[in-house]
Amino acid sequence: MDDTDGIRTGSTGSTRRSFMGSAAAIAATAAAASTLGSGQAAAAPTTAPKTGGATRTVAVLGGGVAGLTAAHELAERGFQVTVYEKKALGLGGKARSMDVPDSARGGRKPLPGEHGFRFIPGWYRNLPDTLRRIPFPGNADGCHDNLVSSSEELFVRIGHEDLRIPMHSVTAPPAVLTPDELRRALTGFFDAFGNIPATELAYFVERMLVWFTSCEKRRIDQWERTPWWDFIRGAQMSPNYQRLLAIGITRNIVATKAEVASTRTVANCLEAFLLNVLGRGSEGEPDRVLNAPTNEAWIDPWVTYLRSLGVTFRTGWAVRDLRLAGGRIDGAVVEDATGARQTVTADHFVSAMPVEHARTTWNAQVRAADPRLARCDALRTDWMTGIQFYLTEPTPVVHGHINHIDSPWAVTSIGQAQFWAGRDFRADYGDGSVADCFSADVSEWDKPGILYGKTAKQCTPEEVAREVWAQMKAGLNDTGRTVLRDSTLHSWFLDPAVRTGGPRPENDEQLLIHPVGTWFDRPEARTAIPNLFLCGDYVATDIDLATMEGANASARLAVNALLDEVGSRAERCAVTSLYRAPELELFRKNDELRLALGLRNALDFG
Repeated sequence: MDDTDGIRTGSTGSTRRSFMGSAAAIAATAAAASTLGSGQAAAAPTTAPKTGGATRTVAVLGGGVAGLTAAHELAERGFQVTVYEKKALGLGGKARSMDVPDSARGGRKPLPGEHGFRFIPGWYRNLPDTLRRIPFPGNADGCHDNLVSSSEELFVRIGHEDLRIPMHSVTAPPAVLTPDELRRALTGFFDAFGNIPATELAYFVERMLVWFTSCEKRRIDQWERTPWWDFIRGAQMSPNYQRLLAIGITRNIVATKAEVASTRTVANCLEAFLLNVLGRGSEGEPDRVLNAPTNEAWIDPWVTYLRSLGVTFRTGWAVRDLRLAGGRIDGAVVEDATGARQTVTADHFVSAMPVEHARTTWNAQVRAADPRLARCDALRTDWMTGIQFYLTEPTPVVHGHINHIDSPWAVTSIGQAQFWAGRDFRADYGDGSVADCFSADVSEWDKPGILYGKTAKQCTPEEVAREVWAQMKAGLNDTGRTVLRDSTLHSWFLDPAVRTGGPRPENDEQLLIHPVGTWFDRPEARTAIPNLFLCGDYVATDIDLATMEGANASARLAVNALLDEVGSRAERCAVTSLYRAPELELFRKNDELRLALGLRNALDFG
């Protein structure tokens, strides 16, 4: 059978999302919301903040992770919150799962689709706290108990031996992280990648030590302006070094492009990941996923809990403009699905939309009131979008994520059903014949593929599906063993936010990217307009990466700024910074002095 045979046309049209289970299941979740299970963090006092006897109202503009987090923190502190989300079924934003249209039969749920697979590493420290505070029937730690760990990752090479990398914290980490101990630990970890010349591996480890011992000012002033590719001398190294260390790790852990991303962005998260592997600064294993489709395991219970706190949701309402009067936002112009517009009012406004949408609502008056907002025009987004392949046989290639290193479209994937414990895929989803969901992310949309010689943006949705399938097979099926078989491919589902194949391809849900210097264009959560606050993964946090963790942390910062503005006595949201090894603090202090003297980091030999 030809490589492109066996693919049935999937749908990329409108989707619809059903709340989890029956009305009884929803009622059970709402009941659980009234009494937090043991082990869950206690909610902040819910005494309503008032002005002249009236409860303060907040309009949260955007229903993704940032918006839902802001609504969560505000509602638990007694604010009257309304969330406005432009997509009728868009609560959860890029993190949500969605129903594949017309895929359910025999009383089963529709096949689960998504923008892209979830990855919740153990170095996240703010999002896990929120997950614990979302009640879930039968779980002592709420939705956090729906996280499960993978045990390994697979780096797939075409014509080369594939690499399986254990993905768990080391059982006996160094007691003290001196540079020498750290050097030994990192060399041992990266040596598992194999076939990298010893001198190049040693150089990469030394560059990581330079980062670990760099002071914060050098990280911002020097490394933010240095491409990761240049920092690790990618252009001068062997192909294996380039594909595995420079590109492969960057794609898996940071989900960005090594050639253009700033060293600060990449190394910041790589440091957190490596410390996680070494058992430092983590609250779980390095690679975790959910034990069910995202909406079932997280988003739907979250929305149910927020409704129980009094949060109102207006979905299908797109924010078009913010009105300024007397130096404050006095209304947001919203448009419903019919195109009718109205102005909604509130005491305070939290803009929680992705930057490419948020900045279109900042008119000339708003920008004049806070000139810093104009710098957000320099922030860039790119396409990183998911496609799911539904298989008629279980296909557990590896117990974790797969990086298709040599795929022209920078594909990463994961077999999901193996992690959905307690669920019988055939019995629960689709038409009864689907046994697995192979979820893939496509990160490169502007390079030619291997089937049609066209970029992903130039391909029709059907061609995108065939091309991604072929690229995955090219790496997985080149060892003499057929891992992915055309005969087992039932159907596919491409994120409906993507429209390809025409003269003007579009993607309504893009990903913030981090070229050098863009940190300086990222705004703070507090604006110069007293009742306007920003959150989203583009807002400045120490995570410095477009992630659910960054969105969550920024929402906490926005809520804290709002509480400060109104003089609230409510407890402030905890915002936990990335872990830094305390043993290296003296080295960072020394580097601060060296930087002031115009000297390199003490371990930086070029």
